[in-house]
Amino acid sequence: MTDENGDIAGSSALEATGLGRKYRRGWALRDVAFRLPAGCVCALVGPNGSGKSTLLSLAADLLAPTTGILRIFGHAPSAPEARARIAFVAQDKPLYPRFTVADTLRLGRELNPRWDQRAAERVVAEADVPLAARVGSLSGGQRTCVALALALGKRAELLLLDEPMSDQDPLRRRRMMGALMAEAAEHGTTVVISTHVLAELDGVCDHLLLIGDGRIRLAGESDAIQSAHRLITGARDGLDPGAGGHTVVERRTTGRQLTALVRSATAPVGDGWIVREPSLEDVLLGYLRSPDAPPLITAGARASSRDVVR
Repeated sequence: MTDENGDIAGSSALEATGLGRKYRRGWALRDVAFRLPAGCVCALVGPNGSGKSTLLSLAADLLAPTTGILRIFGHAPSAPEARARIAFVAQDKPLYPRFTVADTLRLGRELNPRWDQRAAERVVAEADVPLAARVGSLSGGQRTCVALALALGKRAELLLLDEPMSDQDPLRRRRMMGALMAEAAEHGTTVVISTHVLAELDGVCDHLLLIGDGRIRLAGESDAIQSAHRLITGARDGLDPGAGGHTVVERRTTGRQLTALVRSATAPVGDGWIVREPSLEDVLLGYLRSPDAPPLITAGARASSRDVVR
């Protein structure tokens, strides 16, 4: 069965197989493989220089891969069928500084056949950005709101957002995130949002991609990743957090106490440990602090078998 765009029902919004991108200084991404289902909201997490912006630029067709395959709703990013369905907000938010906000939205309307003027104006109104103001006179946070208004007004099926809230104050960041999630839920939009604010991910993103050193460290449904881990605490001496076949992601000691993040939550932990379920932030921080921990790719995030172009 296919949908109105000719895609197979239930197909991936974004899928990579053997994906790599090399610059003169070395590999930014290497052997990346994952899939994201349509309609999900995915947090793209990783340290600076890990390859997050490169991945988003590849999906937006601003870069070409050195190796591998990337597909947007089953199409190459350069294909018209894909480009019409993507909206990308880059970190630098390139806008015409001499245009007014109203001019900018009018340009969006002229260039995008599925343009939603009401949605775009609602974003700038909620941020108290005057339509008559020139873009060059706006603050960084206000320019971000205009860029998001363009992205949402396009009515794209895939939003690619590279650190969109980094220049927002905490209150406006929460308001904008809420508005973004409401729009995504109402229209079934797939969202991939790169962020460093880990505490804001709980209850917002239903999928995760964690990249480290250009490779996928975690990929899959947030709930499945979180429930696959446990935080265990016990005496520093005489206890082995890896006993029973657990994979130890991270271990930290404070005085005589040992705290470990372990994987394989269904196996018994053993006597002497206090066991609790970690927050999503606990899991992400554990992997970020432990770059040698083995990766976890859930079944739903595994890329389908394809011929890989190298």
